[in-house]
Amino acid sequence: MTHRLSIRVYYEDTDMAGIVYHANYLRFIERGRSEMVREMGLDQTRMKLEDGVVFVVRRIEADYLGAAMLDDALDVVSKIAEVSPVRWVFHQEVHRHGKALFRARVEIVCMTTGGRLVRLPAKLRRLSER
Repeated sequence: MTHRLSIRVYYEDTDMAGIVYHANYLRFIERGRSEMVREMGLDQTRMKLEDGVVFVVRRIEADYLGAAMLDDALDVVSKIAEVSPVRWVFHQEVHRHGKALFRARVEIVCMTTGGRLVRLPAKLRRLSER
């Protein structure tokens, strides 16, 4: 499964040189994962309220390959790379005109609202295998 989210670079996303500030790529890929999960039919707010479980980023490996600039149109490409009983791994890229500017491997785990690590909900694993 591949998900694409189109975004625009705004002034607030850039540094003084008009280049996207490095930490904002993490915000872009977070939006991409959130929209992908929503389109899969998983309601994160409901999961928290009914199951007391939330997603937590455990690890990110990131490579900066190029610079996005003010007013660029970007695509955040998200793919589920791996699903296990305890983690969900995404490969994500930020593209401009089809060329990757940023690439990340993001490992997600689930935690109770009380802070205890738990297995991924079975529904999530089933949705991921589609």
